Order: sequence, then C-alpha cells, then structure tokens
Amino acid sequence: MMLRVSFLVIIVAAGANENDPAGQQILIFKEKTKGPIGVMTTSAGAPIEYKDATVTLNSNLIFNEYFMDSLTHLVRERIPERLVHAKAGGAFGYFEVTHDITHICKAKLFSRIGKRTPIAARFSPVVVERGGIDTSRDARGFALKFYTEEGNFDIVGFNTPMYVYKDPLLFSTFVRAQKRNPATNLIDGNMLWDFLTLRPESLHMFLLVFGDRGIPDGYRHMPGFGIHTFEVVNEHGEKSFVRFHFTPNAGIKNLRSEEARKIAAVDPDYATRDLYRAIGNGDFPSWKVSIQVLSLDDVKNAGFDVFDVTRVLPLDDYPLKPVGIFVLNKNAINYFAEIEQLAFNPANLVPGILGGPDKVFEARRLAYRDAQYYRLGANFNRIPVNCPIQVKVLAYNRDGRPPVKDNEKDTPNYYPNSYNGAEAYVDKKRAELIEIYQDDPNNFHQATELYVNEMTKDERSRLVENILYSLGGAAKFLQERAVKLFSIIHPDLGDRIAEGLASNRTKHYHYDDGYFVY
Repeated sequence: MMLRVSFLVIIVAAGANENDPAGQQILIFKEKTKGPIGVMTTSAGAPIEYKDATVTLNSNLIFNEYFMDSLTHLVRERIPERLVHAKAGGAFGYFEVTHDITHICKAKLFSRIGKRTPIAARFSPVVVERGGIDTSRDARGFALKFYTEEGNFDIVGFNTPMYVYKDPLLFSTFVRAQKRNPATNLIDGNMLWDFLTLRPESLHMFLLVFGDRGIPDGYRHMPGFGIHTFEVVNEHGEKSFVRFHFTPNAGIKNLRSEEARKIAAVDPDYATRDLYRAIGNGDFPSWKVSIQVLSLDDVKNAGFDVFDVTRVLPLDDYPLKPVGIFVLNKNAINYFAEIEQLAFNPANLVPGILGGPDKVFEARRLAYRDAQYYRLGANFNRIPVNCPIQVKVLAYNRDGRPPVKDNEKDTPNYYPNSYNGAEAYVDKKRAELIEIYQDDPNNFHQATELYVNEMTKDERSRLVENILYSLGGAAKFLQERAVKLFSIIHPDLGDRIAEGLASNRTKHYHYDDGYFVY
C-alpha cells in the first residue's frame, strides 16, 4: 500500500508545479473567468434547474432532461480510435518562408519571403494505443497541415527519413504484425520479427528504431521527414522533385532505454505534457524546413529509384536547401475537437505540388481518406479544425452525417450546370504526375552505410543490445533468419547478434505498449 501511495504521489507531483501550464490548466481557467461562466443548459439549450442537476433519488429519471441528456451522450462520446498513431500530441502555429523557391514550385504558400501560413501539427507513436506511453521504442508520425489560400496542404511524414516497405500491399500485414495477437490479446514479438525477416527492406528503418533514435526526448526535439519524393512544378509547368526535412531548432535529443523506462513509470504522457508546457510558457518550439531538390535529369540518372520510400536520398548528392521555418505557438483549447479530430490526408495537395508518383503515396491517398470517413464521417472536412480556413469552399457535396454547416445553401448541387454554380478553373500550364516503374526493394547497402558510417561504436553497441531485448524472446527460427539478414547488412552486426542470442546473458522479455520490457 505504501508503495502504491508513493507512486501516486509521484504522478500527481508531475503536474503540481505552479509554473506548469499543463498541470495548472484548470486553475488558470478559473483565474481568468469571473465566477460561473453562465447557466447550465441541455444540449438543446434549455436551462437546467438546480434540483435536476443535483439529485435523482425518488424522482422519475426519464423526466430529468439533464440526467437523460448527459447519460445518453456519455456512452456515445468515444469515436473509433486510429488504427495506428492513436496517441498523440499536437499544437498550432505558422510556417514562414525564409528562402525563395518559386523557381521550382508555384504553390502560393511559398510565394514570397516572409509569407506566413497557419499550420497544425500532430506528433504520434505508431504502435501505441490511446492511453499508452509516450516513451515507447517506436517510430513517430510527424504530420503537418498547412491552411493555405489554395486549400489545405498536408504532409503526413515520420521522424525517420525512410519508411518500412515499398509495396503498399504490405500495409495491413505490417500493422497487424505489430498489433496484439488475436488469441492472447498481447503484443507478440514473434509476429514483429516474422514480418521484419520476411521483408528485409524494413530493417533499414528499424536500425533507427532499435538504435539511439528509437525513443525521442519529447516532440520538441524530434526531426521530421516527408518520406516521399514529391513532384512540384513552377509557373511555367517545369518539373522538379523534392523531399521535405524538418529539423528542430532546439536540437535533436533522444532517450536511452533505461531513462525512457523510468519516465514511463511516472509520466506516461511525457512528450505530450512537455509540448503543452513549453508552448504554455512561451517557449515556442520551432523547426527549420529544408528540401532536397532533384531535376528530371537527376531522377533519370540517379542509378536507383529516388521514389523508393525505404531509401534515403544521399545528402552529398542532393544537399539540403533551406525553405523556411515553422513555429508552434498555440496549444489546443480542447484536445478532442482540435487534435483528436484533426484529419490528415496526403491527397490534400495544392496547385504546384502534385504529390509522389510512388505506389505507397497512391495507396495513402485512398487509405487516409477512407480512415477519416470511418472515424469522423463524410463531412470530416467541415469539422472546424479541418476546414480550409483561407479559402471559401464551393464543393458540390451535400447532406450526410453532421456537421454539414450551411450544406451549400441554395446553390445547384450538380456539375456541370447552367445555373451559375461554381466552375472549375483552367490551368494552361497543367502538369501531370509522372509515371514510374518501380523494381523490387533492395536497400541493404543503405542499411550498411547507416551502421558503419552514421553510428558510433557506442551507438552500435546499444543497437545490438536493443535488438537482443526484442529478438531474445522470439522463436529460434526467427532468430536464425534475423542473424542471416543482419550479417548481410554487416558481418560484425550479425556476429554480435548471434553471440548475444547464444549467451546465457540473454534475458526474457515482453513487449508492452510499444516498449520492450525485461
């Protein structure tokens, strides 16, 4: 009992600092309001009398509208959880152009130096379910919504510069392999390592996940990457290709396994709290926005598939070019309304940005839209946080699950029409997304380069340790398959994994909420 009480005291203490906007939010609200904000009402707006709001004993429940209104809403107030990226932190701010790229991209959000565009950001572990921990060993989503004057532009990226697979057919397999075993309802390392060893292109990204970059120290110190090579065009219709990079101005910082484990025990919402607290205290996090740029000739002569999302584009060949900065300076007023309902879609593109020609991008255009339809309904773009706030929407969509707002009022509801409904515009320099051929993935050499040239001796040792923590509990045939693949990446890596698995020093592990515990 004493241990439990002490643990609860630690949890409470995490939010007890008087200068902590996250821990003191409700007190801050009280201080800035003068007494009660008004008279309680039902959802239909009727005022609620004191007795109805305080006691139901010895009265007819069905006649108490406060009781009926609140109880029936309570059991309906959860919407479907995201399949992946369910737990998240987020905030709002602006993107500002610092360097001119109009010679390659005509999108108006880049139209002049100094121009600012409102943005929303959402950061999220991949595997962790809603209510899990922020310090899991896992990749992170890094999603940005630009509310431009030409509509919303979404970059649905990651904190790793590469992705897991090249063929989108593997999406359901990858997700299910990391989710709970349908028989035991437990995270199962055998499933994960079965996928990783059957699809070895995934090991490039998972070297980062199992390495020192696998647990970011909060979201403010986490880099982001657009992953895809986007096709962009200038006002003359000339094509270029770019990859987006977002580098935190506060520096990249990560947590070691032991440190992350201790934090998870006392503050499972560590990253979310840190982001909210920093913004609330006026310590606004910011990221430098850069791009790698390729010409059409670069694409043709690269010698490899520059659209392969499991690869990185070498910085020596395609150096970073600065574009701007984005700053997060506003917390959500209501988390559910503004972060949980914040809906991203790679198909949200604007004139001048055509998206990626790769199959993963094409599949995401369908999957993300379909996910929002399922979670939020067909009118999810009419939820305030998803509205394109800098442009008047003139769509021919009607009806469906609320919110419908004005439901397009009395305008015609079909196109084309002869009655002065909205018309499409003509782009005389229209460019089409290029068509590409993509071969089977093979990025062992990039994984080798990551292990040999981008990791220090100590980082390689910790990588091996973290892999063993996970792989040590997997079936022997999976261990053998993994050792063979790690040996292809580098004999040293394969030997160290094999030695660790054979040693009596290996322990028993389980995988909990996206984090390996031993």
